[in-house]
Amino acid sequence: MRFPGFEVPDKKMAFLLVFSLVSLAAGRLNFSPLLGTENASFTFFQFLAPIGGGIIGPFYGAAAALLAQALNFIAFGGGTDLFSLLRFLPAVFAAWYFGSRSGNALIVPAACMALFWLHPVGAQAPLYALYWLIPIAAKLFSGNLFARSLGATFTAHAVGSVAFIYAIDSAPALWTALIPVVAFERLLFASGIAVSYVAANALLEALSARVDLSFLNLEKRRAPLKAE
Repeated sequence: MRFPGFEVPDKKMAFLLVFSLVSLAAGRLNFSPLLGTENASFTFFQFLAPIGGGIIGPFYGAAAALLAQALNFIAFGGGTDLFSLLRFLPAVFAAWYFGSRSGNALIVPAACMALFWLHPVGAQAPLYALYWLIPIAAKLFSGNLFARSLGATFTAHAVGSVAFIYAIDSAPALWTALIPVVAFERLLFASGIAVSYVAANALLEALSARVDLSFLNLEKRRAPLKAE
């Protein structure tokens, strides 16, 4: 596939579409309610979307996360308010973080901390944003899959929280009350991302015996706590 001055690998585009469709299906399975909102939930999409960044690279992984959510919106509808539209972004940045090996991914959690503290409500619940030091620290252990997964899910959390605080009226007490909930929730999400990544690598490695998957970034015999 070619565009003026830019060539897109056909195999990667095909895999991106397939991965987006699988992620779309995962997005129809609810995992837990999204506290502070009505009729909104976390889904198994939160486990699957970040790993695309590791398998097909940060750019294509982020694109797959965005495409899956766009297809979900087209097929099943959704809100057109500001918060509903901003909810497209957490998975995109989580996939970018998970696939990126550079320090550029740290700009997002750092910027989110600043934006949270600059908000009048966020300024009254400053401890909440300290969670976003985790993806910054996790980059020091990027060879550890769980640390990488933890960084990705807290990057998504940072983007989603900033979208929430700027788009929806809230009180400082809400953010303070969420601090212990977030710790439990994100540990579950990080575990889900790590398990999904191991499972996806095992499946794709098995398929690679029959199909050319050399264009993917597969990590053979990937163990959750194995350092690279």
